[in-house]
Amino acid sequence: MDQPILPPPRSLHRFRRPASRRQPRRRLAALAAVAVSLVLTGAGCSGAEPPAPAGGAAAPAAPVVRGPLCDLLPSGSDPGNPASLAGQPAEAALQWLPVLTTFEAAVRASGLAADLHGGSGLTILAPTDDAFAAKFSEENLDQLFLTDKDKLRGLLREHLVAGSLSLSDMVAAGKVTTLAGTKVAVTGGGGTARVADQADTVCADYRVANARIHIINRVLGTLPTTAAEGGHRAH
Repeated sequence: MDQPILPPPRSLHRFRRPASRRQPRRRLAALAAVAVSLVLTGAGCSGAEPPAPAGGAAAPAAPVVRGPLCDLLPSGSDPGNPASLAGQPAEAALQWLPVLTTFEAAVRASGLAADLHGGSGLTILAPTDDAFAAKFSEENLDQLFLTDKDKLRGLLREHLVAGSLSLSDMVAAGKVTTLAGTKVAVTGGGGTARVADQADTVCADYRVANARIHIINRVLGTLPTTAAEGGHRAH
């Protein structure tokens, strides 16, 4: 069944998102329901049972996310729940995760949005808003967004890995290479992992179109920490 598309949550930065387009399907859904009802009624009158799915295939399992932060993020039938994001492009799915507003705005500001769903898939290690606040001062972050676009793109590539890798895939590999060329170790198990010996996954295994999103609690890369040099961005 089609789910209604709701407007994404508001970003904390001044980069505006395009409005979501509504695609009403009520009349088509009603006609489809009538058609299904007629088919089932006909099957019941003839004594025939509805055919089983080809090959006995079961419906795909709902996506499962893992980590201590997951309980605070959209779930169940909430907009932005893991199942609702499964078919969305990565740059669109990021808009529904309320702890990733800085990362999502950085993707748009850097011009890397189109790169998130190309090639053979992608793994996104997305730092939380708190991680960015602990790493960069407000002035430094504004400078990255507005003037140091090359440096911002380099920072984001430190959080992107070629191939759509689950958390267990990364732990099994023991090491992944970011698009910036940095090799980072991945260790752990039991639903969480340690990345580059400095960040932990706090809600992993969001499945989106041609990608996986793993939320982490630290910013990766070699840029200096400047958070102590100025105030944090007001929320």
